[in-house]
Amino acid sequence: MRYAIISDIHSNLAAFQAVLRDIDERGSAERIWCLGDVVGYGPDPRECIDLLRQYDHVCVAGNHDWVALGRVDLDDFNPEAAAASVWTTEQLGSEELDYLDNLPLSLEEGDFTLVHGSPREPIWEYLLSVYSARISFDYFQTKYCLVGHSHVPLVFELSADGACLLHEVSPDTMLRLEVNRLIINPGGVGQPRDGDPRASYAVYDSEQGVVSYYRVPYDIAATQKRMKEHGLPQRLIARLRYGW
Repeated sequence: MRYAIISDIHSNLAAFQAVLRDIDERGSAERIWCLGDVVGYGPDPRECIDLLRQYDHVCVAGNHDWVALGRVDLDDFNPEAAAASVWTTEQLGSEELDYLDNLPLSLEEGDFTLVHGSPREPIWEYLLSVYSARISFDYFQTKYCLVGHSHVPLVFELSADGACLLHEVSPDTMLRLEVNRLIINPGGVGQPRDGDPRASYAVYDSEQGVVSYYRVPYDIAATQKRMKEHGLPQRLIARLRYGW
């Protein structure tokens, strides 16, 4: 079975649609595993929720999903993110808010634990260092953990001697799942932050035991235009072009 692994759509409908098209062109996926932050930053929060719900999927809650519900204090966000969050909440109807309200903090799907930030702090913790990742391996029971939040595609590996290794991931990487435990980040769909503005996602093929990483170009200018029309912060608009 093939699972599409996506994270951090961030209300970027053009990027999300491009990823879905790319998944279909590469042989499709039977189910989507979404690692949170469906909304926030971008111009189409309602449309992104509606599109995701058209697919067989599971999704966990992210910090931007929670702030749209009033579960996170706006003071915890920088001014641009806070302004976009207020606007996002105003765009969502009761059906979309109910959907976000029912997202769990974590899920187990076979050998995988799904969270947004980390298994230790599902909403807030960024896993970018081997120090924090090594601690996180003690907070989930499955062999593998899928995380988002940092918008950076990478893999942490726990070796047999207990050392934690960081592997940076390039486009078209094929990660074979073998003996060691892993924490896997597919990168961000709607706001990549690794210097590559293309949308990032991964596909897990359970029969082959492989996770494959992909990058997808999308119409960045179209998303930027819609953000400008809605008066969203200029810094959020500009960063899409630079992948940061």
